[in-house]
This record gives sequence, C-alpha cells and structure tokens, in this order.
Amino acid sequence: MNAKLQKEVNIMKEGIHPDYQQTTIRCACGEVIETGSTKKDITVEICSKCHPFYTGKQKLVDTSGRVEKFNKKFGL
Repeated sequence: MNAKLQKEVNIMKEGIHPDYQQTTIRCACGEVIETGSTKKDITVEICSKCHPFYTGKQKLVDTSGRVEKFNKKFGL
C-alpha cells in the first residue's frame, strides 16, 4: 500500500475515558428513547417527537401577556 494513503493509528490511553453504557432518555411528553451514553437515565423537557420544528405545531407558553404585547408593538 502507498505510504501516503496509509493513516496513522493512535491508540487511546487507558483509564481516562468515561464508561459508555446503554441508557434511557425520557421526555416530558412520554417518549422513551434507548441509546448509548456516558450518563445513566437522562430526562429531557422536549424531544424530536414534540419539538415545534419537527412537528410543525407551535406551542407558546405565555407569561404575563408577552406574546400579545410583542404582536401589538410590531403590528402582527
């Protein structure tokens, strides 16, 4: 094989990498995703099943009329 095409292989150091394990990600909407991670049992507030970008549905959490104030200010 050509020396220029050969890649250098670096060996990882022992004992400095976190343990990679099977984990469960749970969303507030109820979705459960099995994956691998260095953390155990992850809880998230929003996932791809309920995120507005992926669903096309916009959810607004309005606190003290900020959305209405913005719409009124910019004539929307």
